[in-house]
Amino acid sequence: MTRPLPPLNALRAFEAAARHLSFTKAAEELNVTPGAVSHQVKALEEILNVPLFHRLTRSLRLTVAGQAALPTLIQGFDKLSQGVEQMRAHCESGVLTISVSPSFGAMWLMPRLERFRSLHPDIEIRIDGTDRLVDLTRDSADVAIRFGPGGYSGVRVDHLLTPVNTPVCSPALLEGENPLREPDDLRHHTLLHIDWSDAETSWRMWLLAAGLHDIEPTRGPHFNLENMAVQAARDGQGVALVADVLVADDIAAGRLVHPFDPGISTPFNFRYYLLSTKDGAEQPKIAAFRNWVLAEARTAGPGDKS
Repeated sequence: MTRPLPPLNALRAFEAAARHLSFTKAAEELNVTPGAVSHQVKALEEILNVPLFHRLTRSLRLTVAGQAALPTLIQGFDKLSQGVEQMRAHCESGVLTISVSPSFGAMWLMPRLERFRSLHPDIEIRIDGTDRLVDLTRDSADVAIRFGPGGYSGVRVDHLLTPVNTPVCSPALLEGENPLREPDDLRHHTLLHIDWSDAETSWRMWLLAAGLHDIEPTRGPHFNLENMAVQAARDGQGVALVADVLVADDIAAGRLVHPFDPGISTPFNFRYYLLSTKDGAEQPKIAAFRNWVLAEARTAGPGDKS
């Protein structure tokens, strides 16, 4: 039969005093008086019927029994602290705050998010639609999805998606007076531009890749958000040059089409990344979202039937 443990406060007082070899320093750590620490240690020695310290004039020295017990007690209290933090992270805040750019959130994440909610109904979701820089250790966001060149420091970085730029339009533009059937037909249609920070993804670069040098690459309206340009394309207002991963659902549903061979494309230098704190794996809500979104990204792609 297992004998009952001594009081936790007494064990904690001994462990702190043994690490510091000082009742005074242990008292500062535990926010009590040195006399309280000494009393707890004395009570523990009486319960165990074994001395744990040699009390010298100006110092403490562990007995053989104290030396033997200290490493295990240190590990035990460390494990207790970890367990408490895990309970606190899971119980005090069941809300998972996801920082994500408005367009990626609306076009890729939101159509899939119900699957995460059905798997984890105990986790409440808060979406922070923004492209601004976030500090995951200080801001309210638990995770962030960002489009960029990588090289993020101080956080855990997981590659999410590698997009490719491709033209898309409404099926209506495949018919009519000037049907879109080959790249040269773009001269008769409006170009819809997204103001990327990466110049390699512009219509100018795409037209060069297609061997077209006499079509003005800057004509047509410009948008600072992908979802606005894509909505204009759905409405038949022109042809948008957009990341394939963002319009995979529209292509699958027939709301948008590739007017010609999507093999003519320009790759992004930037990619989508999932950012989380380095200890995020220890928080169940963050670990659950990370595992889910990475699995979703592995199955995503052009023609994704989500």
